[in-house]
Amino acid sequence: MNQLAGHIGRRTLAAVDHLPNLLAFIYSILKLIFHRPATGRAMLKKFTLEQIFFTAYQALYVIIPVALLIGSMLIIQFAKVSTQYDLGKIMVLLIVREIGPIVTALIVILRTATAVSIEIGYMQVFHEIEAIEMAGIDPLRLLCLPRLMGITAAILCLLVIFNLVAVIGGYLIVWIFTYIPIKNLFGQIEAAITFTDILVGNIKALLFGFSITVICLYHGFKPNMKITGIPAQTSKVAVECFFSCLVIDVIISVLFYL
Repeated sequence: MNQLAGHIGRRTLAAVDHLPNLLAFIYSILKLIFHRPATGRAMLKKFTLEQIFFTAYQALYVIIPVALLIGSMLIIQFAKVSTQYDLGKIMVLLIVREIGPIVTALIVILRTATAVSIEIGYMQVFHEIEAIEMAGIDPLRLLCLPRLMGITAAILCLLVIFNLVAVIGGYLIVWIFTYIPIKNLFGQIEAAITFTDILVGNIKALLFGFSITVICLYHGFKPNMKITGIPAQTSKVAVECFFSCLVIDVIISVLFYL
């Protein structure tokens, strides 16, 4: 009983300490965004483009098939009851507002957040971050800022691609391989979508990118990490990133649609 109480107490104290430390880490990164020294910009630009290439371009082979499957599945299911519901409004409600941002964030978490967490964790274990500091370079500026800008921009691009492929590609798949009547789908979507829907999707993508990057970097920069603790840390990063995205998604939807 005492061991259980001690375990609960330690977990509670760790959770209480986690939020202030995370906020302090966020503050340190935000200071870097607004403080732009003249030196090192070419290197930061290079690292940012590399991160966009890895997170966005190399994820296209995943995001496109997933978007096609989800888009065609939703069109097939709801086209059967299209006389009862506006299919265009359903596509906007499900894909543009909710499924698109969440699925895009999930793919980025599985591919990029885990990779960044492992990379920074190994750099911490093998004292590479200490070597960067001894060279007179701020590791937060060198490692965090390019990943923050790259992952956030990549999620925004992937969200646009997901929405277009899910709607247009899903429509083409259903039109080519089935006999389900889906007349005037694009006209219905054009009538249903609003500027608020596009704005909310972009806001979600930006906040998802920021939260995912901050969480994976924060756990990677934890001191006194052992190499055997990296797998458990990576699992924790994935869960925490996904949970934070769900919370952000609910808050943004409530603020704009209720």
